Amino acid sequence: MQPLQMEIDSIIINAIKEDINYIDVTTDYLISDDSVSTAKYVAKDSGGILCGIDIALRVFTLLDDKTEFDIKLNDGDKVEKGDIIATITGKTKVLLKGERTALNLLQHLSGIATMTNRLVKLAEGTNASIADTRKTLPGLRSLQKYAVTVGGGKNHRYNLSDCAMLKDTHLDAYGSITNAVETLRKKLGHTVMIEVETRNINEVREALSAGADIIMLDNMDCETMREAVKIASGKAKLEASGNVTEETIVSIAKTGVDIISVGAITHSVKAFDISMRIDKRN
Repeated sequence: MQPLQMEIDSIIINAIKEDINYIDVTTDYLISDDSVSTAKYVAKDSGGILCGIDIALRVFTLLDDKTEFDIKLNDGDKVEKGDIIATITGKTKVLLKGERTALNLLQHLSGIATMTNRLVKLAEGTNASIADTRKTLPGLRSLQKYAVTVGGGKNHRYNLSDCAMLKDTHLDAYGSITNAVETLRKKLGHTVMIEVETRNINEVREALSAGADIIMLDNMDCETMREAVKIASGKAKLEASGNVTEETIVSIAKTGVDIISVGAITHSVKAFDISMRIDKRN
């Protein structure tokens, strides 16, 4: 499900302000106010999962609500090179001013959905689901996490209020896993789960004994993760994290973990190549 429209609009408005400031010195001095054009969004790469088409087109309606669209492909659809994703008809000035902001969003979100989907496909047939992290670009978290779901992945906690997560830094600052979990249990509401990051089997055992709901297996090798799965025996969800790539994800998924969290699907993703082409004047 997409973020609320007011959240999307806020992101877009800030992006437009950043890009245009107060005047587009090329477009405003070159193109007449009454000029109307039609443009196409065309895929320049293959094997993609489209995400953000409605968000991208919203850029143009915020600049001029009379802009019209013909959407050929929707979020979640597979995209191949040469596919026409949508056509846009409106004031030429609007198309030119909104071009980069709209494409930045569409390419980035489609890149996230595409990479997520690749990892989801690789993990098929195992118990593991693919999840994102909080390693998102400031201001774009809601859109990036939406793109993960379009690619078939799941969202980890949205922010620090969603789940109590004891990372190594918390534990080093506070003390033992057991004491930290007990302290949190006394203060948290009944709807909030506790996740504990562990670095070795001894910490896994301690987190289980303390009653952690989720245990993160941080940068563990596959043999150690398989051992953790046997020890946990379903008493807590196990999340594999660290050094997850397309080359390693199958081996990690086969260990029996419940979740594989991948920061790279939001912080290091390659944009899916899409261009906007305006019909040339005769």
